[in-house]
Amino acid sequence: MANINDYILWRGDIPITYKFPFNEIDSMILARFSYLIFHKIKMGQKETIESISKKMKNFDNEEFLYNGDKELITNLGQSKRFKDMIVTDYIKTNDKESEKQFGAITIHISDKELYISYIGTDSTIHGWKEDLNMAFMDNVPCQISGKEYAEQILNKYHDKKIRIGGHSKGGNVAIYSAITIPKEMQKRIIKVYNYDGPGFNKKIIDEYGSNKIIDKIETYIPQDSIIGRILNHKEKMTIVFSNEKAIWQHDIYSWQVLRDDIVKAEKNTNISENIDKTLTDWLETTTNEQRKIFVDAIFELFYSTEANTFGEISSNLKENIPKILKKYREISIDDKKMITKMIKIITTSYIDIIKEQETMKFDNMKTQYISKSKKKVEEFDIKYLNRLKNMGN
Repeated sequence: MANINDYILWRGDIPITYKFPFNEIDSMILARFSYLIFHKIKMGQKETIESISKKMKNFDNEEFLYNGDKELITNLGQSKRFKDMIVTDYIKTNDKESEKQFGAITIHISDKELYISYIGTDSTIHGWKEDLNMAFMDNVPCQISGKEYAEQILNKYHDKKIRIGGHSKGGNVAIYSAITIPKEMQKRIIKVYNYDGPGFNKKIIDEYGSNKIIDKIETYIPQDSIIGRILNHKEKMTIVFSNEKAIWQHDIYSWQVLRDDIVKAEKNTNISENIDKTLTDWLETTTNEQRKIFVDAIFELFYSTEANTFGEISSNLKENIPKILKKYREISIDDKKMITKMIKIITTSYIDIIKEQETMKFDNMKTQYISKSKKKVEEFDIKYLNRLKNMGN
């Protein structure tokens, strides 16, 4: 099996042409592109992928966000298919106070076509907090920034058509920007790609679900998807085969490709289905206010460590665990009750779903056993009657 880095080695020497057009793997690569460490290099107003690759070549693997990123930009910089693409309009904003984590970059596929790539969740605590805020907010700051960025790019490059994509939260922002920009701008969108990004609450789906732009959107999720199953989806969904398990399938480098196609899976696994049902039950049986109190309280514990990332918390657990426990003791009784209640709802729902599945499995086995037993009795009766008939002759 192979991933997007292998694809670049296979197809990197073939330019994007009418015969070898831009495809869903090319899009997956550009959706991942926005995660690269642009903030650690000096970005000119008009870079190419090749020039960016040269600027990033001296950074170690550990300085990139994910394993595979260093290999990706190295391969892209040497690839005839990608290296001459112009890169512009990089933006990155991290604001703990407003709980906003946003980033975007524009890649010029050709003279007529652009690709807006939105970054997903980084390692910051407030970045993950913004993700969970989607459980009780109609929109979060990164979505608003995504819409504004798309409008700016469409106005700046008014004669070009665009593709929009992103991985994880970036995929959610890609969809949000596409469905909320003016309809005249939507006409210039070729396609929107969401790679395992969460969906939207019922209010957003009801408001924009009938919009024709939905037909241009496609979401890709791995077979054990967890992040991509959160909240609601109206658009077409494609299941991709990952060689990892459970939450680790969120890593886009684990998604398998073959020649010019993503390797598809037939359906989601029971793990993905069970978590999807559990989260759906949680959202349907709690209020926005209850979820807000729960999420805010949990993240207050993390913020008490004064760390900026979860990595900083885990790297010094001996010092940070006492801080978290101290903060928990300071939380009000009502908030503690809400935390306990929410955890109980989620746990109980998951256990009930597993029990229901086991009951159905047992009933099916019982039915099959009875059916087989009945068939054996019938076969015995026929053989016995035939034996009597032969004896009579």
